[in-house]
Amino acid sequence: MSVHRGSEDLPAKPELESQLQQIEIATEVEDAEFKRREARVVAKLDLYICPILIVLQLISFLDRGNIGFAATQGMITDLHLVGTQLNTAISLFYPLYILSEFPAALIVKRIGFNRVIPAAAACWGLVCLGNGFARSFGDLAACRLLMGMFEGFLMPSLTLMLANWYKREEIGLRISYLFIASAISSAFSGVIAFAILFMDGKAGYPGWRWLYIIEGSVTVVIASMCYFIIPSSYTTAYFLNEADRAVMRKRAELTEAYSGGKGHYTRAEFLMTIKDVKTWIHTLIQIMCLTVMYGFSVFLPIILRFGFNFSVEQSQYLSIPVFFWGSIVYATTGYLSDRFSRRFLACILCAPFGIVGYAMLLAGAHLSVGVKYFACFLIATCVWAMGGANIAWLSTNSAPDGKRAASLGLAFALGNLGGIISGQIYPQTMAPAYTLGHAWSLGAICISFCSWWVLRRIYYRREKLKGEARERSVPEPAEFSDRALTYKYQH
Repeated sequence: MSVHRGSEDLPAKPELESQLQQIEIATEVEDAEFKRREARVVAKLDLYICPILIVLQLISFLDRGNIGFAATQGMITDLHLVGTQLNTAISLFYPLYILSEFPAALIVKRIGFNRVIPAAAACWGLVCLGNGFARSFGDLAACRLLMGMFEGFLMPSLTLMLANWYKREEIGLRISYLFIASAISSAFSGVIAFAILFMDGKAGYPGWRWLYIIEGSVTVVIASMCYFIIPSSYTTAYFLNEADRAVMRKRAELTEAYSGGKGHYTRAEFLMTIKDVKTWIHTLIQIMCLTVMYGFSVFLPIILRFGFNFSVEQSQYLSIPVFFWGSIVYATTGYLSDRFSRRFLACILCAPFGIVGYAMLLAGAHLSVGVKYFACFLIATCVWAMGGANIAWLSTNSAPDGKRAASLGLAFALGNLGGIISGQIYPQTMAPAYTLGHAWSLGAICISFCSWWVLRRIYYRREKLKGEARERSVPEPAEFSDRALTYKYQH
């Protein structure tokens, strides 16, 4: 005999609530377990991926920036450089650098990070080595042009590689590593240049030639190693086991679900990039930031030597603590920016230090050398932090990732117009005051500072409009981008 129980087949309300609580607890446990495994994978990425990229960034800035130290060691005299030929040689690095950055950003993921990055590094290393055998301004100019073309592939490739391995809330700190490396490279350049002073005359070569020969040779060796070290993707990474790859797959799914795309740009995404006003404001800021950064990092030894009247040896080793201070400040800024997801504050808090520093140098006639040297530390407080924070802000607020690639490529390419400018604003004819260079850099920081407030207003305005659209149940746009209602900007 069967008994019809009707609603009695359903669990009682207390029992149902208990089952729901058990499901919720199980989900929380599963999430906690995934986060634990994810933290272990991220630690592995920091151990195996970041050091490679940091070393590459370090040697790239060593090879491009050693011209400032070489100039203080006799290169100007040996190559018979006259007038503004040194400034021209410094600026010639950037035209082909700029032209190669944007296509590099668009093709690197298709060809493969493990192919593009080592090949580019090997090529500029050979050019750097060849620079040690230059005999005239023409040889120096040709080497600078070629080095710029090959180095132009690096920064977009490194930034997109980080975006390929890390989530958006993790990338700010890792991008900061690249700018920290550029600051440390300047400090290492001082150490290396000072050490190579003792090789002056060896094998009949002056010290500045050994500077290029040794650094170029080291770059070629490192590039050869990178061909075997850089993995093509997480599926073939030698340092990940199957459990780690499962975590990476989950992270990739979450990133794709949020950011959209698979890393390949399309015409629609490119048009999306150039129509977005924030892309152009970030790019303008990057031009200003890189004008200051390249001008300061290349010309500081020259300013110390011919502006502050230090000796050759003093101009080498006194630059070291300034550059190390800049790297420490930016490391701290990058960490805090990621920790609290505050991009705007990371940008504007350091800028006033640079403004004060350059103002002090412009008033140099009334200040002691010690005070002016202290001003260099104030400038270093903002030089690397500004450019890195600006790029991190653009990267985290661009989607899908095809648009991110195009945005970063455009910002890097046009941003390096600052390199051309920086090479021309510190002519030797303006020593010891270097008024043009200091005034130009001061103006660039002020423009960046004001533009970040404009960007902040744009991002808050867009978030407000998205909130209003959600309240009215406005449908999502047909094409996913950072303008989608579900996408939240970081401020």
